[in-house]
Amino acid sequence: MALLILGVALWAGAHLFKRLAPAQRAALGDRGRGLIALAIIGSVVLMVLGYGRADGAVLWGRHPATVGLNNLLMILSVYLFAASGMKTALARKMRHPMLAAVKTWALAHLLVNGDVQSFILFGGLLGWAVIQMIKINRAAPEWTPPAPAPLKKEIMAVAGTVLVYGAIAMAHLWLGVNPFG
Repeated sequence: MALLILGVALWAGAHLFKRLAPAQRAALGDRGRGLIALAIIGSVVLMVLGYGRADGAVLWGRHPATVGLNNLLMILSVYLFAASGMKTALARKMRHPMLAAVKTWALAHLLVNGDVQSFILFGGLLGWAVIQMIKINRAAPEWTPPAPAPLKKEIMAVAGTVLVYGAIAMAHLWLGVNPFG
């Protein structure tokens, strides 16, 4: 469990470093990018290893209704992530589509994983995304939406969502977790 907690803490710390300690981050200059990238990669490794090895109490299990809701939220999450990169119409209406994607992903997984290690992983990343949004909004309250994207980008975002969602489902099946119940 310690690896999992350390991984979530390292992820949050690496992502929030610029917001919590701007002078220290600026002092690192371009070298800081590499250090932050290494910290993020390390955090992902720690979270994967820690989650796989963790053993904790189970408060609830999977239920067909929550599995269905999870899958709908996951499609939305993948689309929000695609929308942020493609600057789709949705990305022009919401300030943080990528962080909203993380929050949606975390909530979806909390619905179907009622164990302690899931609370730490998904709850921790949900908390990080909320804090990150608050810190960004306070640091820069004014927001200018991106310029409109061509229809081609909207279509690519939807097609990409379907392909990435399929790849995620296949990865879950390969890992022994049936995402469809």
